[in-house]
Amino acid sequence: MKKFDFILAGVGGQGTILASNILAEVGLELGYEVKKSEILGMAQRGGTVESHVRWGEKVYSPLVEEGEVDFLLGFEMLEAGRWSSFLKEESKVIINRYQIPPPAVNLGKAKYPKEKEIESLLKATAGEVIWVDALKTAQDLGNPAVAGVVLLGVLSTQVGGSTEIWQKVVERLVPVKFQELNRKAFQMGRQVTTTEKI
Repeated sequence: MKKFDFILAGVGGQGTILASNILAEVGLELGYEVKKSEILGMAQRGGTVESHVRWGEKVYSPLVEEGEVDFLLGFEMLEAGRWSSFLKEESKVIINRYQIPPPAVNLGKAKYPKEKEIESLLKATAGEVIWVDALKTAQDLGNPAVAGVVLLGVLSTQVGGSTEIWQKVVERLVPVKFQELNRKAFQMGRQVTTTEKI
């Protein structure tokens, strides 16, 4: 049985925790032992949110070690860049093309890195960086909050598991009135093609 180590990185209000819960539940459905850890930094105020999810035959710790990430899901560009030291040559980064400038940038004390700078930082270690306009896709569907489920749709094409299993877990973890919206968001993510990669 393979093992998968995931880190999900974003800011408060982006749905990072929901996405990590879905990812953990999918792992269980697929027969893996699963462990998960979350760190919320002033999450309600747009602070950093990070979640570690690990799938394996036997998982002893919920935390992914530096240099061991298989998949990094970046809900926000700068937050993804912060985790470059956890990547390895086989890592894949799925990154939302979206910026939420931190307070230092808003106060003029720092500059937000250019997209190419973040890409270079990640590609220095990772094997592949997949850029996704997840927020735009979510807005087109009528609700920016489902951007995380779009990213999970992309991830699902990389780690396996039937669409039915992923959809079942998504529907189980979101309110009934949002199930159809999340189903569409997930399918849109699965349809991201190599033409959208940089």
